[in-house]
This record gives sequence, C-alpha cells and structure tokens, in this order.
Amino acid sequence: MKIVAIVGSNRKQSINKKLVVFMKERYQEKVDIEILPIEDLPMYNQDDELSPLQVVTEIKKIVATSDGVLIATPEYNHSIPAFLKNALDWFSRVDKVMAKKPVMIVGATPGVLGTVRAQVNLRQILAAMGAYTLPGNEVFINAVNEKIDEAGQLKHEPTIGFLDTVMNNFINWIEKTKQF
Repeated sequence: MKIVAIVGSNRKQSINKKLVVFMKERYQEKVDIEILPIEDLPMYNQDDELSPLQVVTEIKKIVATSDGVLIATPEYNHSIPAFLKNALDWFSRVDKVMAKKPVMIVGATPGVLGTVRAQVNLRQILAAMGAYTLPGNEVFINAVNEKIDEAGQLKHEPTIGFLDTVMNNFINWIEKTKQF
C-alpha cells in the first residue's frame, strides 16, 4: 500500500517531519510512505494552473497514484501554515488529485493543544476538496518535547501505541474507501 506524506512545515528541524519519518520507519512492513517534496512547489497562481511547471505535474501524479495521504501539520496562528495550504491549493485545482483520496491527519507541538485548531481548519479544507478524511481518529500530540529523545525520536509508549491503533484504522479506512 502506497501512502504519500505531506509535511506542513519546511523547518529543518520540523517536529512534524520527525514524526512522519518515525511513522515511515515504524510502519514500513505495512505501508510504503513517501514524503512529498512540497518545498519544490511554486506559489499557487491560477494563471499557471492549466500549464504548471513540471514539478507540479510530477508531485500531483504521485498524489493521484497513491492509495492514501498522511498530512502532518503544525499550527500557526490557530491555522495551517501557508506552506501546506499552497500544496493543497495545487492539489485541489484542475485534475483535483485529492478528491476521494483517504487522508489521515497528525500534528505534534510543544504546546498544550496539539494542533487541534489547525486540524479543524485542515478538515474544512479537505472536505471542500472532496477528500475522505479518516473519521474519529484525531492525532494531537501535545508536549512533544517531553515525548521525544535528544535525537528527535518518539519514545513515549502511550503515544506510540495510539499511533499504532490509528495507523491500523487508516489502513482499514483506505480499504473501505476503495468501494466508494
């Protein structure tokens, strides 16, 4: 099963990217997770949507041929980062590669709320795009600095156990949505 991951931060030491890398390694026996290079996407411009740069076409093709999408988002000003929104804008236009695509959302933060508000915003955007967001499985990892080691590896067993459950639910969700 092929899952593409979209990391909503372009920070070199992004906590959410570390989370996705952890998931890629942990679940490699169940799914193949490919992290999309959305940092290569130009800013969305409607004037260019019918004849986008090749990088846009290539990344959209990867999304279109995937079985599902994993999105890891930080929270900036109670919302998703512009970096992530830009990618979603490209994916929602013309060939609409996110329509009917199963999506799992995760978010990690040193703060208390664990990206709750950003994920609410993201769910609204995904619904407008016609994506099938995994219902009832919110992954809000708060106080993440207490749950990772010095190398940035997730070590908090209750969180890892919860991720295991949600990943299994996501795999089952992908199978169910193939019927739609």
